[in-house]
Amino acid sequence: MKYFYSLIILFSILVNPINTFAEEVVLAGGCFWCLEHDLESLKGITSVISGYSGGDLKEPTYENHNGHQEVVLVNYDPEVVNLSEIYRLYFRNIDPLDGGGQFCDRGDSYRPVIFFENSDEKNEASKSILSASKELGVQLEQINVELKPKGQFWEAENYHQDFANRNEFKYKFYRFSCGRDQKLDKLWKDNAR
Repeated sequence: MKYFYSLIILFSILVNPINTFAEEVVLAGGCFWCLEHDLESLKGITSVISGYSGGDLKEPTYENHNGHQEVVLVNYDPEVVNLSEIYRLYFRNIDPLDGGGQFCDRGDSYRPVIFFENSDEKNEASKSILSASKELGVQLEQINVELKPKGQFWEAENYHQDFANRNEFKYKFYRFSCGRDQKLDKLWKDNAR
């Protein structure tokens, strides 16, 4: 039996060596297409997967994910990028002052949430909220990003994965018409994205 576990570990390293030692974080910030695309640009991010989390509904879908937020599961190499760098990029791609959704996407499914797995992640997320309030020159209470314990992550349907690259025209049209970049530029100025 002790060899069985060793074989499982060896097999996982051979099948997917990049993600074997990766860490992960789950973030909600409006449309998962946009967050996935923006976070993939950071060196050290090994994968970003769109999905749903935060609710109780089992096996949510795009058509029915009541109680869940649209989220991304970010796998990263902690030897290359740290959590504070990921949170910094996350904040520059959302409007942390808007807890009712993001940009043209409104409602509970689109509100900004950082999901934490342990006290270290929660502390790092709290520090990033404080940094955002200082940089924006607003009171801490004006930052409307919820910190929530990490729960089950449900991967979104395949057609949502890597949407910006597979549907470039549709993605760019959506992003522009939603006003995401215009709002980020106004809010974060030179530090946007």
